[in-house]
Amino acid sequence: MPYQLLQGGRRRRRRRRWPVLAALMLAIAVALGAARGVDEVAPATLPPAPGPLLDTGTTPLAGGGTAPSPLAVQLDDPRDVVRTRFRRPPRSGLLFDVDTGRVLWRYRPTRVLPIASLTKMMTALVVVDRVPARPPARATARITAEALAYTGSGVGVLPRGKRVSVEALLHGLLLPSGNDAAIALALRAAGTVPRFVELMNRRARQMGLACTRFASVSGIRDRNNHSCAPDLAALGRAVLREPRLARIVRRRSAVLPFPIKGRKLYLYNNNPLLRSGYRGTTGVKTGYTAAAGRCLVATARRGRVRLGVVLLGSPDPGAQARRLLDRGFARVR
Repeated sequence: MPYQLLQGGRRRRRRRRWPVLAALMLAIAVALGAARGVDEVAPATLPPAPGPLLDTGTTPLAGGGTAPSPLAVQLDDPRDVVRTRFRRPPRSGLLFDVDTGRVLWRYRPTRVLPIASLTKMMTALVVVDRVPARPPARATARITAEALAYTGSGVGVLPRGKRVSVEALLHGLLLPSGNDAAIALALRAAGTVPRFVELMNRRARQMGLACTRFASVSGIRDRNNHSCAPDLAALGRAVLREPRLARIVRRRSAVLPFPIKGRKLYLYNNNPLLRSGYRGTTGVKTGYTAAAGRCLVATARRGRVRLGVVLLGSPDPGAQARRLLDRGFARVR
């Protein structure tokens, strides 16, 4: 203990002043906070921030964000007009009216799940935002070593060092789901892949996609790359509203001029509805990884009615989409 020596040799204990000073400072801080009207909570009392909601998680604002966009589907009305059950249901699903956003059928729609190559819907939307449409034949992208170092599905014949039409790459992105095309387009539109991913996430926020986050331009990476059925329905509606993309996603196949031997590129759509000849199919995109399972956003038209389906982790997306669309068209006139 510290002591102070007094005259006459007597000693006394030195008084500690820091408790008094600490109490004084706390009183001043409380007074200032009250004067400003601040209601602060000590950091130690705050609950931990939640991580991304995956698999079994839900989000109350899925597809709508804090300010629902015109593309958001209507989850607030639970009275679905289509009733059907699958022996082996998808992990999540939705049947909706493309024009009005009305939900006709749902199955665990707010589950936040990996989405594989459904990611490429946003990739395509950002590309058409940043690469002018006119004249489309003059917009090109150089095929770099980075684009050719892809994994997973690809166009497979992109010529290194040559310039390729952006429109041809968009076809390669959306029909055979080329990861090489995704990288080449990202480099053309943003200079780097990380910068392009930032643009994808910015566009998702602007669209009010509350449960959507992107970590790659292709969807090959499942970690931190996720969405939910209502958000994907909004993305599908956005793709169909962009004429450059709507023309592509409704095509069963395409033959395009290309700087390779033979001078032509032959591409085929992975969409099971187009492959099976389902009447009125207008798009949109497939996806698959081991974590995401088989995924599909599909749309079709009968007369003036346009319906869409979102299936995540489906055991048979083609058959389940046909069943839902058939029942939807039978109920909506």
